[in-house]
Amino acid sequence: MRKIFLLLFVLANLTFVQAQNSEKELIKNTEKAVKKLNDTIEGEGWKSKGNFSLLLNQSSFNNWIAGGEDSFSGTLGINYDLNYKKDDVTWDNKVLASYGLLQTKNADFEKKTDDRFELNSIVGKRAFGEWYYSYFLNFRTQFTTGYIYGQDANGKEIRTENTKFLSPGYLTTGPGIYWTKDDNLKVNFAPLTSKFTFVDNIYTSGIGYVDGTYFGVDANKSMRYELGFYASVYYKLAIMTNVTAENTLNLYSNYLEDPQNVDMDYSLNIIMKVNKYLSANFSFQAIYDDNAFRGFQTRQVFGLGVNFGF
Repeated sequence: MRKIFLLLFVLANLTFVQAQNSEKELIKNTEKAVKKLNDTIEGEGWKSKGNFSLLLNQSSFNNWIAGGEDSFSGTLGINYDLNYKKDDVTWDNKVLASYGLLQTKNADFEKKTDDRFELNSIVGKRAFGEWYYSYFLNFRTQFTTGYIYGQDANGKEIRTENTKFLSPGYLTTGPGIYWTKDDNLKVNFAPLTSKFTFVDNIYTSGIGYVDGTYFGVDANKSMRYELGFYASVYYKLAIMTNVTAENTLNLYSNYLEDPQNVDMDYSLNIIMKVNKYLSANFSFQAIYDDNAFRGFQTRQVFGLGVNFGF
């Protein structure tokens, strides 16, 4: 009799455990289904997200034997996303804009520390799996006049105008194929990409005209056309709690001239959040374009940021 009771007790426990496991599994699967449904519903249509930042740097010296010069700099930045998703169609748009100035006590001119406007847009229609047929557009220029600084015979600082809004301006566009796993990882390949370089012909007919071209644009012209292969990668990752890194890499090879000289544009933006409104921001950009400069152009900005989301 005791063996029968023991057997019944074991069977009852096994049944209870199995029921618990089945209940947990049912709850888990239900939560997954609800999350997937919510993501689908909330993910459809237009979504927008943006961030406005102000970076400040200041230094001051008084009777400082080691030397130094008072300076103040500030940089305004905007990072804005406007994206659309419905069924098998996606359309991602991103605007990047920044402008910064540096003022030192004994300098004759204010100098730019940053000047950038960039628009990225890519529309995709699902082909299979996580691959999409795509068409992209990238536009880049600057806001204000850029100068080359030097000194005259008396040692006084002088400057020469070298660039300005839409001089140069770059428009890169073409069809391709696009792969994305989620909003944090995106890759686009476009084997037939047109690239237009726009300049004011005042630069190609005199001012700034050096060695036969100005940003690759021939004498007395205002535009240069290229046809080539374009590839872009976007990757955002969380390094640790409250620290994120956003990476963007663009590559372009011109079929029509020197295809071995690949243009490169790499950007890194690291945000280290202190709280909702304050963060330490680090931005780095490296550009290689032998039509503009035969070497790497680099830009680095670091400072305490005041951030506002919108």
